[in-house]
Amino acid sequence: MSDKSQALFLRRRERVRANLRRVAGVRPRLSVFRSSRHIYAQVIDDATGRTLAAASSLDRGLKANLRTGADIAAASAVGKLVAERAKAAGVERIVFDRGAYLFHGRVKALADAAREGGLDF
Repeated sequence: MSDKSQALFLRRRERVRANLRRVAGVRPRLSVFRSSRHIYAQVIDDATGRTLAAASSLDRGLKANLRTGADIAAASAVGKLVAERAKAAGVERIVFDRGAYLFHGRVKALADAAREGGLDF
């Protein structure tokens, strides 16, 4: 990524997060990071700065069952797993932080799977 595109990416991510903080209230946020090989998700409580639940395509139980960590199937599995872990931590209502990524493909698949897993956003 060039310096200019990196700067634009960071500005877009901060703009999305600023809007989330304004509407979220006290709800934790489900933050998504995707790389070219894997996808990661964390449920973060911004009031205390703690991660309440996390999952990624690198988790032992998932990695063995996935063909690759960078496809829609992997994103769906990560979404279901993070929803299970969040519910176990007592979190049911969240806000979805897509970061600077567009809401389609892997990011959308993760969000849909988290909704199916019982998270409300």
